[in-house]
Parts: sequence; C-alpha cells; structure tokens
Amino acid sequence: MNIVLLGYGKMGKLIGQLAEERGHTLLAKISVDNVHELQEIAVSEADVAIDFSQPESAVSNIRWAIENGIPIVSGTTGWLDRWEEVTSLVEEKNGTFFYASNFSIGVNILFKANAYLAKLMNETSGYKATIEEIHHTAKLDAPSGTAITLAEGILDHSDGYKSWKLKQSDKLEKEVLPILARRIDPTPGTHTITYSSEIDDISLTHVAHSRQGFVMGAVMVAEWLKDKKGVLSMNDFLSF
Repeated sequence: MNIVLLGYGKMGKLIGQLAEERGHTLLAKISVDNVHELQEIAVSEADVAIDFSQPESAVSNIRWAIENGIPIVSGTTGWLDRWEEVTSLVEEKNGTFFYASNFSIGVNILFKANAYLAKLMNETSGYKATIEEIHHTAKLDAPSGTAITLAEGILDHSDGYKSWKLKQSDKLEKEVLPILARRIDPTPGTHTITYSSEIDDISLTHVAHSRQGFVMGAVMVAEWLKDKKGVLSMNDFLSF
C-alpha cells in the first residue's frame, strides 16, 4: 500500500515507521516545511493518505486528498467547526473520509462505557459530571478531541446538560458540562469522567502509556479502508 503522510511530527513519524514495518511504502511525508511537494505527488499511485497535522492544516489536507480521489484517514483535532464543509465535499466527490478523535481501541471502548454510564446517571439524581483530560505540553488544542467526544456522549444521553465548556474557574453553570484540560509532560493522554455527589464519586478513566495504541489503530484503519466510501468512523471499523 502506498501512503501519503500529511503531517510529519511525532505521530506522523511513528505512523510512518509502523507502516513500513508492516510492508507499506511511504509515497510522501508532508509537513509545513515541504507542503509545496503536495503538487509533485503522483496521485494515481497513492492508495491512502493519513493526516496527523495541525488544526489549521487539516481541512486543506483533507480537501486535497478528496479532490484527488485519495481515501484519507484523519486524526487531527481542533477543526471540527468546518465538519459540514468537509463532509459535503466527500459526498459531492463520492470520496472516502475516515475521522476519529482517537484511534486507540481502549479509548473507543471508553466511549461506549461513557455513553452507557451517562444513560444510567440520567436516571439518578444528586450527581454532577466533570471531564478531565491530561496531555503533553506540545498538544495545541484544548480540550482534546477525545474529551469533546466524551462530552458529546454525555450530552446525547443526559437531560441535565445542554452544552460543554472548558473549565477556567470554579464557577460552574448548572446545565453546562465542564471539561478541565491540563498539560503535563510527558503524558500521552489521560481522560477521566467523574460523577460526584455528597455521598460518593463514580469514575471512568483511560490512561495511555504511550502513543503506540493510537499509531497501530491509525495504520490498521488505513489498511481496512480499501474499497470503502463515504464518511466513516471507529464505530464502522470496530463494528460497534
């Protein structure tokens, strides 16, 4: 499989290394320093593109792949305010676009457990939910895409919350789900959902020990994507 890497930071390099170990070829490794080389790629030879770039580059990277008929896997977060623009393009071009805020199998199990717990807690009074995420200091967006996915999972199954908000003070609005974002090196990613009451706390936590789970998930999705069409997610890949 010939892969175009869009974004060649820490994640991009790990993905490239694993892809080559699994017998794939890196057709191009694009970063902010050589983005002009996108125009030199023989797009007919590309089987898939994998985007782990920066929020400000993600949409243009996705657009480039879709317009050139290349299936694309994206793990870049922080750009979802342009989601409809991207998905409309995928539909218009009959393209293939796979997005996940987190490619870890464990985190995607956490997403399911979070939704189930939210349903249970919606029938229980006296608890207040919070989300905390911890990442390394090089992570630019806050809250993380994973934390936002967790928050949306709670909002979808709760009558008590209307929106989520990044927590910046101790003042909590009644119908707003707070997300606390912390940046501590060398944390790859820790996410905790906590329901607190005067009697007890109930928590779900996922702790990533390295980036390897994210990397393996992204490469496996790229391998799986052949002959697929449309907008796809980890639910499709895992058959949840």
